[in-house]
Amino acid sequence: MIEPNGFKQHSVVTSLGRMVYYTAEELPWWGTDATEPKELPTLVFLHGFGGGSSAYEWSKVYPAFATEYRILTPDLIGWGRSEHPERNYQINDYISTIIEFLEKTCTEPTPVVASSLTAAFTIRAAIARPDLFKSLILTTPAGLSDFGEDYTRSFFAQLIKTPVLDRILYSTGVATSGGIRNFLENRQFAQSSRVYQEIVDAYLESAQQPNAEYAALSFVRGDLCFDLSLYVPQLTTPTAIIWGQKSEFTGPEIGKRLADLNPQAIRVFQPLEDVGLTPQLELPAVTIGLIRRYLKLLNSETEG
Repeated sequence: MIEPNGFKQHSVVTSLGRMVYYTAEELPWWGTDATEPKELPTLVFLHGFGGGSSAYEWSKVYPAFATEYRILTPDLIGWGRSEHPERNYQINDYISTIIEFLEKTCTEPTPVVASSLTAAFTIRAAIARPDLFKSLILTTPAGLSDFGEDYTRSFFAQLIKTPVLDRILYSTGVATSGGIRNFLENRQFAQSSRVYQEIVDAYLESAQQPNAEYAALSFVRGDLCFDLSLYVPQLTTPTAIIWGQKSEFTGPEIGKRLADLNPQAIRVFQPLEDVGLTPQLELPAVTIGLIRRYLKLLNSETEG
């Protein structure tokens, strides 16, 4: 995986294994005249799921906040450089390890930026432990079985449930440079021209880690999907949602329905034209501007 200049790797131990995270601690961010990172408020970035996902997903965004916040951006368990237990991952595995990560690294309620299915897990974590969260800024938060839809009935989910075949499909169709580029260009991004080789290389390195197939196949089988609409009304943390209008997996109409379930907590629903599932990679400068805007809006409300 590829870290921006000045960001270094650390880790914490969770109930499912060691979780690696990245934080700024060297030049150009910290020198003799800089505020020490420990004196800054914390800002956490959580990546979404898909073949080869990792903290790299936010690497074009989080350095923009490194002089204002103590940045923490982990590889979730089963992804990137974190441990990859041989298990069929379940929803509670990620809700619990997100909570554990915040407990071990943050000393006060923290703003969290999260993506796609992980953003949906983060909503459930914030419902379970609202004391850990100051605000949420979420890109395309979806449980992938929202409002009664059943992802597990899809052809690909059924195909991946076939033993042996699932590993073959992963190794030949997902964890290859061609497979990753094809997915990014045709499913994840709205514009294929925005996919460049560094992105493919970073996803490929993560996808080829030992035992990386366990988390990825749990995701593709639908073991991690749920109906987020059943939980959104319980959310109390101030939240802003950013939604790419060309998201292949869940369209903005689903996002707007989710947001309308709880306008007290979800203060902002912002669709983005000509953007797919990951605006943080496709249009990082726009994403930085929106995150900065919503951090100011949401955090001023909690402080007021």
